[in-house]
Amino acid sequence: MRFLALLALALATAVVHAETPSAACRPDAKWTEPAQPRKIYGNTWFVGTCGLSAILVTSGQGHVLIDGDVEQDAPLIEASIRALGFRLEDVRAIVNSHEHYDHAGGIANLARDTHATVVARAPAAAALERGRGDRGDPQFLSTPSFPPVANVRRIAEGEAVSAGATALTAHATSGHTPGSTSWTWTSCEGERCLAIVYADSLTPVSDDAFRFSDDAAHPGVLDAFRRSIATVAALPCDILVTPHPDASDLWNRLGPDATAPLVDAHACRRYAASATKNLDARIAKERNTTPR
Repeated sequence: MRFLALLALALATAVVHAETPSAACRPDAKWTEPAQPRKIYGNTWFVGTCGLSAILVTSGQGHVLIDGDVEQDAPLIEASIRALGFRLEDVRAIVNSHEHYDHAGGIANLARDTHATVVARAPAAAALERGRGDRGDPQFLSTPSFPPVANVRRIAEGEAVSAGATALTAHATSGHTPGSTSWTWTSCEGERCLAIVYADSLTPVSDDAFRFSDDAAHPGVLDAFRRSIATVAALPCDILVTPHPDASDLWNRLGPDATAPLVDAHACRRYAASATKNLDARIAKERNTTPR
């Protein structure tokens, strides 16, 4: 009986621990591990999980949410928004970095619960409404589908979605997916205003059939990818955040265990330089292997 009681206590403790948001997230955290919601800067807040970013930009006239993470994370994102003292019904728009299940999976449920309008560039919007991409997506054959999103409003390159006086501008950064979009805005604390960049993934990951260097099958994709990297490198960039926190070393820059400065005007250029190196390595590998 004592053994069973101890076992029951251990299991209960494990469940509580699993559901308690982590005050400090590990760089290799799971996508569904709850994170403590926290301010990034000004009216910009982290409401994602330890393994996936979701960003809330707030105002007295309504908020904008960036990304919905995996489907299972939607309740965690909602709990984080509430924990910060904001109301779900004040989220007026939801935008997306790119149309994969690990960043778009929770959007349908979040849109339902907030009644927010989902906004995306045309290639991403079509994929969000289908619940998956098409053969233009390098990972089409290897990435799962996600709950489809109804009535996505199309936005063009350079257009903005507003949270009160804060304008979040869309930048086409296709390559990782056709609809990949980076977002920029300015957040202020007192008279100090900083440029924040939510730079989309720039990794050349694909299924076994896709080749970035095959211009006949995928015309213009490689050139567009290089333009996307150059776009990110040129952005005004005081604070860099990425859909995967690890990609921008976020947990070493934010939170109780931060060891590096949050503000770094060179972060976007370094992020782009790393992307160029990875893309060059991928193209070299493709040229040295036989297509499947």
